[in-house]
Amino acid sequence: MIPIPDLLYEICEDEHVYEPDFDLFESGLLDSFAFIELFAKLEDHGIILYPTRIDRSKLRTPRSIEELIRENME
Repeated sequence: MIPIPDLLYEICEDEHVYEPDFDLFESGLLDSFAFIELFAKLEDHGIILYPTRIDRSKLRTPRSIEELIRENME
């Protein structure tokens, strides 16, 4: 499994990403540019997600992103 908090830290450079339920939207850490970078980094790890097919709420916290990836790897 990809360490999502580490990946988010590379993108956001903020230690709050290590808090599983930290709201990435509300904080402004996950803006549109960060989204693009997140999807690109996931693709580098062989995980292809289609942003237009994902409910945005599934990208709100580090925990929800991990759950989304787990669902798409099954």
